[in-house]
Amino acid sequence: MSYSIGQVAEKLGITIDTIRYYDKSGLLPFVKRNEIGRREFTDNDLHLMRTIVCLKNAGVSITDIASFISLRLDGDDTLDQRYQLLKAHEQDLQQQITDLQDTMSYLRFKEWYYETATEAGHEDIHFVPGTNEVKPELDQEYDAHLKTTDQLDELARFANVKDYRLRKN
Repeated sequence: MSYSIGQVAEKLGITIDTIRYYDKSGLLPFVKRNEIGRREFTDNDLHLMRTIVCLKNAGVSITDIASFISLRLDGDDTLDQRYQLLKAHEQDLQQQITDLQDTMSYLRFKEWYYETATEAGHEDIHFVPGTNEVKPELDQEYDAHLKTTDQLDELARFANVKDYRLRKN
């Protein structure tokens, strides 16, 4: 089956301009053009395009995607190289996911901080009495809140992201 650039864009949820950019960046050497110069995508091209979109969404650079496509076109002699490239990017992506989860956990802590301060009508509930210093045991109060509300997964995640000031105690 043959697909137009518009059909491919629709199937992949990307713009025609994105496909043109990928082509100009050298990522689509496998796509043939018809007699009037229009790109004609095959089912296999669509599969490779999905791979490109996936890699791009994973934060893989255009240069590395181009290397992967080139290796793919070189055939079976490059299987291990392609596998290693994907494994390296999988590790990078997993680290990004972990970092985002940690960031979300700390954000939830700060939301709890401001929610409880708002309910009290002042921020002093989180301070050492007579100062504007955050209580060293504030992380333990949040831990207790998470236990009380049965948010055990969040409790485990928060253990990894406690503020340095809160860890000193």
